[in-house]
Amino acid sequence: MIIEQLFQVFKEVAETNNITLSAKHLHMSQPSITLQIQNLESEFGARFFDRTNKGVTLTKEGEIFYSHVRRVLEILKDAREQISNMAKDERRLVNLGATLTIGEIIIPKLLALMSKNHPDVEFKVKIANNDIISQDVLEKKLHIGLIEGMIFQYNDLNVDKFWEDELIVMIPHFHPWESRNTISFEELLSERLVTREEGSGTKKIMETILQEKGLDPVRLNIAMELGSTQEIKQVVAAGLGITVISELAVRNKDDEKLFKIIRFNEGPIHRPFNILTNAHVIQTQKEKAFIKLLHDYEVMDRLINENDLESEKVLEDCQENKGKGPMRQQYC
Repeated sequence: MIIEQLFQVFKEVAETNNITLSAKHLHMSQPSITLQIQNLESEFGARFFDRTNKGVTLTKEGEIFYSHVRRVLEILKDAREQISNMAKDERRLVNLGATLTIGEIIIPKLLALMSKNHPDVEFKVKIANNDIISQDVLEKKLHIGLIEGMIFQYNDLNVDKFWEDELIVMIPHFHPWESRNTISFEELLSERLVTREEGSGTKKIMETILQEKGLDPVRLNIAMELGSTQEIKQVVAAGLGITVISELAVRNKDDEKLFKIIRFNEGPIHRPFNILTNAHVIQTQKEKAFIKLLHDYEVMDRLINENDLESEKVLEDCQENKGKGPMRQQYC
């Protein structure tokens, strides 16, 4: 496409601020690039570049044109990708992103289940916090993102709830609160708190809840910010603080020996688990099957809430199509 080639030339010059360097990158001659820029300027009746001995810089008109050119080229790229995917109806590699709790607890079981019926599809998984996963879906680096809690930017993103989680307070058994089953939000402010890093869903929802209760999140006595659930558990077990964590992350027998679970007397804190997809990208059939699995409450309930041995039984039932209700051949 001639117009696309012209736009590519313009974009390259705008980003390098150098016609010689652009010619090298595009494997074109300098006169050819200069001529194409002149043709664009003539077509739109505006000067897009100021030319000096040191190179070129965008004019105000050029900056406006540059923003539109980027969008046009991105749209064309998306169109090619979607048409290609529809033609093949296949994308062997699915780039999947998940936040920590989902990645550690749910993803391994989900992928094992998917592999029973779709062994030809490979999943590449990235574990990161909400902010990173959301941005990667927006930038189309990830095909599907699974995050904890809500996000505050919905532009260009489809956000779809697939599960709900409860946040609890986790303390070591030798903590003064060991005999209690509930505490207040106000009491939480007086304790040394071990949290996830900035951008995590758990931390964001806690700050939101405190604000809703009229409490300033700045009052939280955050002793440490750590990047994994296991690190947080080790620090809490050593008595260096307490934490607010997913109830799903404190379920095995070893955890029962080390920790006490306490809830809030103002009521439970629930947060959604959400599916993120880019609003401008069409999912392949395999990606749609994966999303459909996430929405199957019966299967998800068994995978999430039953122990490892029972989860193996879920996989066996799927393999033999013994599941009840909608437990089924499209992904089982």
